Amino acid sequence: MHGDYWGMWIIPVLFVVLIIFLTRNNNVQSQNETPLGILKKRYAKGEITKEQYEEMKKNIL
Repeated sequence: MHGDYWGMWIIPVLFVVLIIFLTRNNNVQSQNETPLGILKKRYAKGEITKEQYEEMKKNIL
């Protein structure tokens, strides 16, 4: 009868481990972004114009 309760604990524990893994993995990825990569993403999203992109790129490089 005690064996039935183990199954109830496995799912919540795995869920918490998954949340921690996804959170830590996301932080590592954002720390590894280069300034040029961030600039390219901003341009691709339309946050800055081509002229702004070129000027900022000159400042970075």
